[in-house]
Amino acid sequence: MTLKQTLAAGLICIAANAHADCASDAQVATFVADYMANTPTAALAAGGTMEDALCTQAKVVAAVSARMGPVIGYKAGLTSPPAQDRFGVSEPVQGVLYRDMMLPDGAEVPERWGARPLFEADLILVVGNDAINGASTAEEAMAHISAIRPFIELPDLTYAEGEPITGVTLTAMAVAPKLGVIGAEIPVEDAASTFAALGDMQVTLAAADGEVLAQAPGTAVLGHPVNAVLWLMSKGITLKAGDLVSVGSFGPLVPPANGKGGASVTYEGLPNDPTVSVRFRP
Repeated sequence: MTLKQTLAAGLICIAANAHADCASDAQVATFVADYMANTPTAALAAGGTMEDALCTQAKVVAAVSARMGPVIGYKAGLTSPPAQDRFGVSEPVQGVLYRDMMLPDGAEVPERWGARPLFEADLILVVGNDAINGASTAEEAMAHISAIRPFIELPDLTYAEGEPITGVTLTAMAVAPKLGVIGAEIPVEDAASTFAALGDMQVTLAAADGEVLAQAPGTAVLGHPVNAVLWLMSKGITLKAGDLVSVGSFGPLVPPANGKGGASVTYEGLPNDPTVSVRFRP
């Protein structure tokens, strides 16, 4: 779904559900101000439905993109069993990626980059062409992926302690995008072999001192990372060439203190076993 489509869907939702829990303009303005200031805030769409959450998300995205740049892709959140268990959901949640949240490999960020900062091992798939929208299997979708990029996401759960953090409230805030460290492109030269490598790879999240914080196979994300693309499309998102897709976490979300000054993710089994890293500044 493009930003225009997201906004249109939100307007339809507002008109059809004026009595529902789609956040008001005032609630969204408060959330965005707190979000940008790294201040804990009230949950959006609390007690509402997923339709309320998507309606709210459209309004949040419009407001935040004015501060953090346009939407450059989408994220499937809570795609691993540990993440789903933590938040009590049985399927992923959908969000967006903003242009200005992306930082280069090796970037240094403040240890408190958000009100409730966390980090996770993730991965970006780059959409090669619009034909991906016609894919019905992960193998078919892989044929329209042009590159892979290592990715450490640095989300901000934002909501104050005691506020409900559920699939609905996470969706309402576009699944907590704040920062992310993105590695160099790994071009997809052979779709079949790359598809196999993505399923077979071992993803390792480590602290700055080398301590292993989490380790998971490629299959930890919905059985295969490319399934995240199919899931997003099944929710009505239309992808276009150049879009980035964050496939979700290979393991649990981790607080910055556990990184001991930073973190790295290694993808053993992808070409040259790539690594991406970030440093945390006190």
